[in-house]
Amino acid sequence: MEKYIALLRSVNVGGKNKVPMPLLKTALEEAGLSGVSTYINSGNVIFSCEDKEAVGLQQRCRQAIMDKLQLDIAVAIILANDFSDAISHAPAWWDSDRESKHIAIFAIAPTDAHALIKEVGIKPEYEQIDFYGQIIFWSAPIKTFSRTRWSKVIATPAYGNITIRNANTTKKLFRLIE
Repeated sequence: MEKYIALLRSVNVGGKNKVPMPLLKTALEEAGLSGVSTYINSGNVIFSCEDKEAVGLQQRCRQAIMDKLQLDIAVAIILANDFSDAISHAPAWWDSDRESKHIAIFAIAPTDAHALIKEVGIKPEYEQIDFYGQIIFWSAPIKTFSRTRWSKVIATPAYGNITIRNANTTKKLFRLIE
């Protein structure tokens, strides 16, 4: 049985797409996933499943949410081993400076991280970016955050293909699956 992380896109943000975590847990258990647990209220789910095909699991989770909550929520699915491997390969600068913002940007299949970086771009004088697998590691000084390309990603078509977590949440998920 494989362990996975599901990251729901844009739930419980600004009063939109309200998803109670206990109801989400139930929906995914009813969809045949086991060992389902959630972490904080932003749509982070850890589960196990016999299925080894991430895109199929992505659709399965999305359909379970639609059936139970009547919400069409995009879901990034990542194998726990791949998540751990990516976090282990995070660049040294990521989450190392208290005066900077540090986020992990997760590509939602079928989009890949490299294509997203090419689409959005980077201003190296204001931001740092690297990726491993489907996780993009991004950092920028807080004082120049508004000058970065990725601070404006919400206004691009790429925004619909990502879900974002801060470094603290990302590292906590890493500890939870270890």
